[in-house]
Amino acid sequence: MRNRLFFATLVAAALALGLPVQAQAPRTHWVGTWNTAMSWRPPVAGQVPTTPPVVPQTPNAPPPPPAGQPTPQVLQFSNQTIRNIVRTTIGGNRARVVLSNAFGTLPMTIGAATIARRGNDAAILPETSRPLRFSGQPSVTIPAGAQVLSDAVDLTIEPLTDLAVDIFLPGDTAAWSSPLTVHSAAGATNYVSASGNHAGETSWTPITTTSAWFVLSRVDVAAADNGAAIVAIGDSITDGTRSTLNANARWPDVLARRLQANAATRHLSVVNSGIAGNRLISEYTPNFGINLLARLDRDLLSLPNVRYAVVLEGINDIGMRGQTVGPTAADLIGAHAQIVARAHDRGLRIFGATLTPFEGAAYFTAEGETKRQAVNDWIRTSAVYDGVIDFDRATRDPEHPARLLPAYDSGDHLHPSDAGYKAMGEAVDIGLFR
Repeated sequence: MRNRLFFATLVAAALALGLPVQAQAPRTHWVGTWNTAMSWRPPVAGQVPTTPPVVPQTPNAPPPPPAGQPTPQVLQFSNQTIRNIVRTTIGGNRARVVLSNAFGTLPMTIGAATIARRGNDAAILPETSRPLRFSGQPSVTIPAGAQVLSDAVDLTIEPLTDLAVDIFLPGDTAAWSSPLTVHSAAGATNYVSASGNHAGETSWTPITTTSAWFVLSRVDVAAADNGAAIVAIGDSITDGTRSTLNANARWPDVLARRLQANAATRHLSVVNSGIAGNRLISEYTPNFGINLLARLDRDLLSLPNVRYAVVLEGINDIGMRGQTVGPTAADLIGAHAQIVARAHDRGLRIFGATLTPFEGAAYFTAEGETKRQAVNDWIRTSAVYDGVIDFDRATRDPEHPARLLPAYDSGDHLHPSDAGYKAMGEAVDIGLFR
């Protein structure tokens, strides 16, 4: 209010003096309707590999995906268009996207980009297709380590619908010595064109598909003034590993559907900043990203109009200990406390989620279970978080609490099944967000 009064006073003074006053357009209230946290793929010079990446195996490393579930391919691009398919959570009447070269070590040129409502499979609804511009230009070069916002476009976006964001990469990334910025485990089928700029074409036959999102990190909508985002941040259990491909069965998806079904919470989006394999305080492989403390600003604190956050992370720090004893429970608790303090500095309400059971998983140990219980006890009892979401209680087997309930186990004893993710999404008290 003070700022408005001050501005009004300045305008009145300028008018009294006969000075020109330039009208200011009202600021758009942007809220992320979809988001993904990015990591990187190492450059593969001189070849276009189509086999899964070789991941260094540590003692007690988690198992690979089960048969029948696609492993994200290592893809490079040469004068091709990527059609990224994403799912909205809230709606709006204008949109913009964020493209990322956060992990690139060289500038990346985007030749063209478009946004549209998705039709069937790789097709879009042509009447909804909008070319994207960047500071008025149809192409943009993103500096190393940077991201860019597109200009806003008028487009009616409904909640819980699919969008297609096309990105044309005119260069040859296989010959490039820079990592590609990517989210490796999208849980969605995305499409790669034959040679050329196919951005915005109604339908094209892809030469291949990929279950990774490339370059695209966020879609924002112009929302009502009370619109706000809930950020789910964590590891593979937030990312939705081993959930059904293209089913939007992750627990944040379940929560988003519940919020849209309730008139009191339809103004809230749920954006997903989970990365499979991610850890609180340790590095692992490129596809698993940097640790949560290091990525907190980019993947939570800098997102527009965030009001709430849910943190579920630490099980990989316990299990992926490699050749060392790994972090102690006190180390993990200290990291959680750091996250809460930084979120509170930005005025966010932040909720701690208990770590789900993992007995029977490939990297389970009795020592690790002791750490998990200690972290969960702290989350439940310390009152450092603004509230608790007890995913452990929601998913465990009452007869064997260190294990997932069999109906909620995807088969690796670490990641929930679709039913398990549904139980998690339904265990969240939406009253926390009122």
